[in-house]
Amino acid sequence: MRDIVRILLVDDHALLRDSFERVLGGIPGFQVVGTADNADDAIGAVMQCDPDIVLMDIDMPGMICFDAAQRIGDMRPETRVVFLSAFHHDYYIEQALKVNARGYVVKSETPEKVVEAIERVAGGGVFYSQEVLNRIVADTRGVRLGDAHRTRVSTLSNREMEVLRYIARGLAKKQIAGTMHVAVKTVDGHVTRLMSKLDIHDRVELARFAIRERLVEA
Repeated sequence: MRDIVRILLVDDHALLRDSFERVLGGIPGFQVVGTADNADDAIGAVMQCDPDIVLMDIDMPGMICFDAAQRIGDMRPETRVVFLSAFHHDYYIEQALKVNARGYVVKSETPEKVVEAIERVAGGGVFYSQEVLNRIVADTRGVRLGDAHRTRVSTLSNREMEVLRYIARGLAKKQIAGTMHVAVKTVDGHVTRLMSKLDIHDRVELARFAIRERLVEA
């Protein structure tokens, strides 16, 4: 890492994004080199701004953040991703670990904890909020979600999770297809697999399940 830690902020909430930009921009040794309001734009911003750290919200519309993190890692292995989220569900933790995110900070943390996370990751370490640490184990097989915390949600693919979240937000199949840039038939297939894996056979119940499991904000 360079002497100055270059940070890219990615969050769809302008107020939160601007707040972090002010806080982090005032820390000696930190420089906010860019911002983005979705994961799609984050990929281009990484190529343009050359950040050391990408602080990325998990729950944003558009491209799934985990897919973006994987692409960022493939393009620039030296750039490290730290996820920021209001959620610490097992699915999100498992996906974050899968794409080799170096940090996972829960939004209830203080700004000082966010600063600590960036400093630790910039120095070559990792940082997980305590709520996340409580759900993972580290052994000879590496860092992973603890078996005791695995649920039906863990069986879902990224696309199935995306569809489930859109259903919970009340989008119709045509709207989901348009948002995901796929055919309605493709969405139908994802819904069928969702119902099978979760043993839920009603769209309303799928939405309730997603809200109950804190996969989306109620």
